[in-house]
Amino acid sequence: MAKDGAHQEDNDLSLNTTADMPAPARSGIMTGTNPAASDALLAVILASLDDDKAEDVVTIPLRGRSEMGDFMVIATGRSSRQVGAIAEKLTERLKEAFGTNCKIEGKETGDWVLIDSGDVIVHLFRPEVREFYQLEKLWMPAEAVAKAR
Repeated sequence: MAKDGAHQEDNDLSLNTTADMPAPARSGIMTGTNPAASDALLAVILASLDDDKAEDVVTIPLRGRSEMGDFMVIATGRSSRQVGAIAEKLTERLKEAFGTNCKIEGKETGDWVLIDSGDVIVHLFRPEVREFYQLEKLWMPAEAVAKAR
């Protein structure tokens, strides 16, 4: 019986790949093949975050440094409710502008919401959670981390 449970878990995990997504959803996720498209995606994301009053927005270029995307954006909301609302509006705007069905995690709690739009990964935090994880320090050049101390 444990063997069947492990097999079912493997099947559940495999459903998270873009190959297993329906064609319309898969076609909406950008794949890093067009830098101009990922730059346009980033511009819409930054405008949305600005419209919704996200704070301390940081953009980290990943192009050439990581296969996961071209940019990472980290931003803060003042409360769990605001973080959830920012995430909801952002995914709506991306769907409207690009037909992109984003993958989203953590919206229920609103402490740390991850939005994967393909070429741009967005992390939205409550202030305390962002300070605890200090995610941007993982991606900053070493000299920038030394200056931040």
